Amino acid sequence: GIKWMSSLEAKLEDAKDKKPTAEKLERLRREKINRFRNQHRINVQGTDLPDPIGTFEQLQKEYKVHPKILENIQAAGFHLPTPIQMQAIPVMLHGRELLASAPTGSGKTLAFCIPLLTHLKQPRNKGFRALIISPTRELASQTHRELVKLAEGTGFRIHMIHKAAEAAKKFGPKSSKKF
Repeated sequence: GIKWMSSLEAKLEDAKDKKPTAEKLERLRREKINRFRNQHRINVQGTDLPDPIGTFEQLQKEYKVHPKILENIQAAGFHLPTPIQMQAIPVMLHGRELLASAPTGSGKTLAFCIPLLTHLKQPRNKGFRALIISPTRELASQTHRELVKLAEGTGFRIHMIHKAAEAAKKFGPKSSKKF
């Protein structure tokens, strides 16, 4: 038989029949992420990149970042991640290599310290487990200060070594050879 309906009814009928496909949902998700990156002026290159984060709380939900680290982030006065942190933290938490560039004061130190502590999971008595090499003593001091604040209450020991002779005095005579 013939089914009579208005053009509006026909459009509604077509809309009911068309369920969103996985491909369409993925395209919409990608568009949303690209709008977010453009809004925050995040430029990325590469393939299969993890989605950026919008809040620090997402780190605990999606990446199981230690709650004490997140508490320390809040205590330091950081409420929302900066653009470099939004994209760099998820990339590093996925174990991917990263080359990032951002202006001074944009949060690069926190962007690599959070994944570092998260990958180490918990303190162990196994000597030095991570090494950060800085080009200047001033930058090393800044990184040390930030890591100490970030790791407070987690049990991690953060040290700054700028001379092998001092390392020998501070950590024992064999430490300069050992580490």
